[in-house]
Amino acid sequence: MEQSSSQSSAERGEAQRQTLHQSDDDQGTSFWRSCFNLLNTLSGVGLLSVPYALSEGGWLCLIIMLLIAISCFFTGLLIQKCMDSSSEINTNSTYPDIGERAFGNKGRWLISTFMCLELYLVAVEFLILEGDNLEKLFPYAYVHLGKLKLGAKQAFVLLVALVILPTTWLRNLGLLAYVSAGGVLATLVVVGCTLWIGAVDGVGFHEKGEMLGSLGGVMRALSLCSFCYAGHSIIPPLRNSMRDKTQFSKVLIFGFAVSTLTYGSMAILGNLMYGQHLHSQVTLNFPTNKTSSKVAIYTTVVNPITKYAIIVTPVATTVEDGIQALSRRRWDNNVAVIIMLTARTCLVISTVVVALTVPLFGPILAFVGAFLNVTLSFLFPCACYLKINAGARRFGIELCIILMILGLGSLIFVVGTYISIRDIIRGMSH
Repeated sequence: MEQSSSQSSAERGEAQRQTLHQSDDDQGTSFWRSCFNLLNTLSGVGLLSVPYALSEGGWLCLIIMLLIAISCFFTGLLIQKCMDSSSEINTNSTYPDIGERAFGNKGRWLISTFMCLELYLVAVEFLILEGDNLEKLFPYAYVHLGKLKLGAKQAFVLLVALVILPTTWLRNLGLLAYVSAGGVLATLVVVGCTLWIGAVDGVGFHEKGEMLGSLGGVMRALSLCSFCYAGHSIIPPLRNSMRDKTQFSKVLIFGFAVSTLTYGSMAILGNLMYGQHLHSQVTLNFPTNKTSSKVAIYTTVVNPITKYAIIVTPVATTVEDGIQALSRRRWDNNVAVIIMLTARTCLVISTVVVALTVPLFGPILAFVGAFLNVTLSFLFPCACYLKINAGARRFGIELCIILMILGLGSLIFVVGTYISIRDIIRGMSH
């Protein structure tokens, strides 16, 4: 049983490392490639929601965004210290391995569960995003299936799922990982188009916004900003893949600094353009009769399609490992392929069902940020570090910083989760 658990962990670690764009030689990934990998991880759909977060929380939430970025950078360093201080955490280790080193099997199980649930809901968000933005471009694309009439949004969610489904059947994600490297370029394109829409296409920068929003608005902003800096599950394989691991702290500095600059720029541009009229995705505010708007929306639509398979693969691998563990026998190749195809197809279908049932991009994003990302990026790294390193529990500056991060994380976790669930219930009732 222990051997099977170890093998599953190694397989998951290998799946994660395949999503990193490692160099082909055996010396490891270069410094700049590692910077790019981290930046690609941090540059996601959160870019579309930060203007809405700022409009909800007010201009002072820029300070909150910076505080969250610094906190997540610091907890990234804590994960690195956990790896450096323990000989039991080797070069094949993943985030759950650190949890197991700190708290045993319960730690591994807890972190793995939160990681899988996070990735699953991000995949759901991808489908909601696709439906929202394609409906923006083609609002009258209704589909009739017998007596069943599908609106444009529902039809596009199903269509995108059919396009994505074959990519989830691939075991080797090397090609998809290479294609998804365009994520950083896509981020720059969307920011550039937003600037062009405001400065050239006539929208302008006339909105003033609020200095500070309501308590609920501030908590939504905290939750959404927390989502933007969710990348801690990739830190162990990213650090282990580096040629010179002593430079990893500089990789963290680069990744978090550039992503914060990008998110901050997008938040400021969106608020000056649309203020309190912002949707949860800023692309839904863009005028569709402008070329720059179409470029931004199409870029937004294409990017998640290339990343969906990479996002759901760790979840699918965990499900397949669980099925094999329950069967208590080794499968031949044909059975393994059938199980893999069935599990991944059912996984895609389930994300479609959730996306069609709860098509609320902003509230779900806030829930993921408050409940899952805060746990993985704030609470677990601090708890694991304090457990593994006894010296860290002595009173000092480091412990004070950790306690402040735990306090901030706990606040977002409790209040942010409550508000996001309340928003989901209200959205479902309308």
